[in-house]
Amino acid sequence: MARYTLVYGVRLIPEGSLDKLDHAQLALKDGTSAHVTLHTIDGTIPQLRRALDRSLDAFFDLLPGADEEDLEQFAD
Repeated sequence: MARYTLVYGVRLIPEGSLDKLDHAQLALKDGTSAHVTLHTIDGTIPQLRRALDRSLDAFFDLLPGADEEDLEQFAD
C-alpha cells in the first residue's frame, strides 16, 4: 500500500475579507522545493463541509498510484 504525507491547512475568515492568496512552499529533504496550491470556498458551514468533502474526493480520485488494494479497502 502506498504511503503519503498529506499537507493540509484550513482557516476560516469572514467572506469578502480575503485580499490575496499565495502558494505555500515546501522544502523537501532532497533539497528541492514544491508548492501547494491553496483553494478557497465560500458559503455557510454546511455548504463548506459539503464542498470540502467533494474537493477531497476529487483530489484522491485523481491521485496517481492508488493500488487496487487501497481502493478496495478505503473507497466508499
